[in-house]
Amino acid sequence: MMVEPESIYFQDHMPGNVCFGCGIENQNGLHIQSYWKGEESICLWESEPRYQGWVKIMNGGVLATIIDCHCMGTAMAAAYREEGRLLGSEPYYRYATASIKLDYLKPTPNDYPVTLRAQIVEIKGRRTTLTCQAYSEGEMTVRAEVVAVRVFEGEQERGSPFT
Repeated sequence: MMVEPESIYFQDHMPGNVCFGCGIENQNGLHIQSYWKGEESICLWESEPRYQGWVKIMNGGVLATIIDCHCMGTAMAAAYREEGRLLGSEPYYRYATASIKLDYLKPTPNDYPVTLRAQIVEIKGRRTTLTCQAYSEGEMTVRAEVVAVRVFEGEQERGSPFT
């Protein structure tokens, strides 16, 4: 099994990605960055005041978006890892959310960084099941169960796998 160094961000190996949450080619996006740390993937993200739901509390939809995108990137990276390939090697893989269940355990402060930790539960063909937790100031604020499905595998064309 090939292991990517911790300094490698999954999203840097998704050409043509314009997603609001994880797309490096979306100027107005959230620009999350996920990487492996052992067997789990980590994402550290700092919010901005415009992503508040209430004063100093992160909007739940924004939190769901970063969890969703972190898990899709993790599913992709896990597929590459399972096949012993480096991120960005062809064929390219992309994942979409089949289901996501979030348990909001307590409000997530908007003025402190959020740490996401995702774990692979099972990979079965094109389907990957994951768990993910959000932490703020060392306390878990959200617990999620996510199912990702591979929706694209192929070669890059004209800068995007979807063109």
